[in-house]
Amino acid sequence: MKIKRQKQAKKTISFYKYNFGFREPFQILIDGTFCQAALKNKIQIKEQMPKYLMGEVQLCTTNCALKELETLGKELYGAKIILQRFQVRRCPHFKAPVPASECLLSMLEETNPHHYFVATQDHTVTAGLKKIPGVPLLYIILNTIVLDKPCQTSLDHVQAVQLGELVSPTQQQSIRSLKEDQGIAQKDGERRGKKRKRKQSNPNPLSCMKKKKKGVPTPPLKKTEQGEKRKRSRSRKRRTEGDSTSATAVTNT
Repeated sequence: MKIKRQKQAKKTISFYKYNFGFREPFQILIDGTFCQAALKNKIQIKEQMPKYLMGEVQLCTTNCALKELETLGKELYGAKIILQRFQVRRCPHFKAPVPASECLLSMLEETNPHHYFVATQDHTVTAGLKKIPGVPLLYIILNTIVLDKPCQTSLDHVQAVQLGELVSPTQQQSIRSLKEDQGIAQKDGERRGKKRKRKQSNPNPLSCMKKKKKGVPTPPLKKTEQGEKRKRSRSRKRRTEGDSTSATAVTNT
């Protein structure tokens, strides 16, 4: 049974790695109910979780989950001691704590962008997780940690991506990074269609060059008065000495 459970966990992890971009170290979001079940069944979470998931993990919780255990009293004191050993992730309910089930679901948002695994025994949290695609669920049953199979919401999401109806989270991240590299990523709170401020540019270097002086215009031809004949200018060629001697010889003959 142990080998079969390990193979099923490996198959499920590969599903989330390939379709939702999960990478090590896996972030495990844990609540008080899971710690109480681990304490009751004598399960060492820090030791057994990396072995079961076959990779490095980061165990974390929220401030609301810790506050909830404090209000429940001495019965859950042991679970509180275990939960305090994990990293506390910041949640939006720091000033006004809410029930742990509500806090965990708010940490996942709509698409689980931080790639959390959720370890819980709370049926309210489990029902909420099945409505969010790409959230691996961990729980304890028969003294062992079990990774649940992908829910129908995750399967439908993957099928829609394969048919081209949706864009996978991995593709969204790559598109976002490409936009940031090109400098066209939209900042938070920036409205669409807002005009950009034009940067001050240096003047055109060609416009700063000195203008060349134009050539001196040729004077216009003088017009002759009416009735006055235009004088013809004849260019006479100067005779050379050879030409003059030949001319005198012809006259003497």
